[in-house]
Amino acid sequence: MLYGAQVQTSKSSFFKFLSSRFSFSRFSSLKSSTLNVQAFFASQESNLHRKVILGAGLLIGAAILWPTDKEFMPQRIPIDLDIETIVAQLTPATPVEVINTRPDFNKPISTGDTLSGLFVQAGVDQQTMYRVLEADLNVLALDTLKPGNEIKFWLDDKGDLEKLELYFSAARQVVFTRFDDGSFNVDEINVEGIWRNNTLSGEIQGSFYLSAKRAGLNAGEIQRIESLLKEKLNFARDLRAGDRFSVLMNNQYIDGSATGTSDILGLTIHRGRSDITAFQNSDGNFYDDQGRSLSRAFQRVPLQKNYRISSRFNPHRHHPVTGRTSPHNGTDFATPIGTKIVAPGDGIVSLVTEHRFAGKYVVIEHGNNYRTRYLHLSKPLVHKGQRVSRGQVIALSGNTGRITGPHLHYEFHINGRPVDPMKANIPMASKLNKKQMGEFEQLVKVRKMMMGQA
Repeated sequence: MLYGAQVQTSKSSFFKFLSSRFSFSRFSSLKSSTLNVQAFFASQESNLHRKVILGAGLLIGAAILWPTDKEFMPQRIPIDLDIETIVAQLTPATPVEVINTRPDFNKPISTGDTLSGLFVQAGVDQQTMYRVLEADLNVLALDTLKPGNEIKFWLDDKGDLEKLELYFSAARQVVFTRFDDGSFNVDEINVEGIWRNNTLSGEIQGSFYLSAKRAGLNAGEIQRIESLLKEKLNFARDLRAGDRFSVLMNNQYIDGSATGTSDILGLTIHRGRSDITAFQNSDGNFYDDQGRSLSRAFQRVPLQKNYRISSRFNPHRHHPVTGRTSPHNGTDFATPIGTKIVAPGDGIVSLVTEHRFAGKYVVIEHGNNYRTRYLHLSKPLVHKGQRVSRGQVIALSGNTGRITGPHLHYEFHINGRPVDPMKANIPMASKLNKKQMGEFEQLVKVRKMMMGQA
């Protein structure tokens, strides 16, 4: 700025000099000369500005590059952010990746084995076992281990449990995987496989049990048939030598081998001049060939009175703290301690036990692939193997296990999987209606042909 002022002063002095040397009359003749002079000074001014700017730039650059003890903040550089990766890194707990493909401890379950004993043999501490039990609350698989099943442990370099697998069959496994915060995730793996139909037929010679065994049915399948027809037939008294039976089975295969999992699709017992029939409908329930239900209808709620639902069935419930998916596989009723719980249908008690987190609980098998479960009881009133009828009192509600207040946790399972008991398609009527009957008659016709009875 100062240098520019000096230029303006020089121009003014020069014009004063011209005025003193030339008269006004001669000035007009010099007009063009004056313009040329002004252009000269303009070009000189522009050159001076460029030199000033260049010099200032050199000074600033030298100041930046001059050695100094002070540290300068790095300049911000824009980069693309992978938001999903960042969020995953901020998640408080993620599953630990298991590197070893072979388990560190593998044992077939034998009679007399205990869960705590298995963990001790694997070198896993009791506190870790409790964390696994906590994860198992939604499945309760550890309580169902039987001789012949397998349990497998994977440990890390420090000897801590990374993964636990329960092997029930090629069609079903339950896997517990450790999160990085020490808790465990549980996954129930059900392999669908390939299903094939086959018909097994035989003649009564001796008991039905022995006759069915000779025809190729196993003990579990025979028990299902007897349970299915218990209202229609007394197997010890009503059958005679020479009576015939035919069963249409649906068997599961994985990698070409039978898994032992099967389903009954149709059943006929020829007894004298009368036949007893049972066919599984598309709704999963069994009816005779006239569309009459073979089991007494279920009641929707296992209680004698109506109680408020405090928590509904939700297979995709998210934990409010961890954000993980933690399914709620049942329906919770806000029942006071000591409330009577009744069986919603006929069945056989398959388990009465106590769990660190589920508390005292009861499981009932109702046949036709139905199962019910009752958690947090104060007192079971039945024992394993006992037959129960619809409406029979089986337990008193309570607050055992890990809960915040007294309630009944009620689960309804179809084909081994939990469903919403308030919405599930369970047998609530004793006979099919006209529309349902038309479809059922076509199904029965096809299955009778498959059984060689058309």
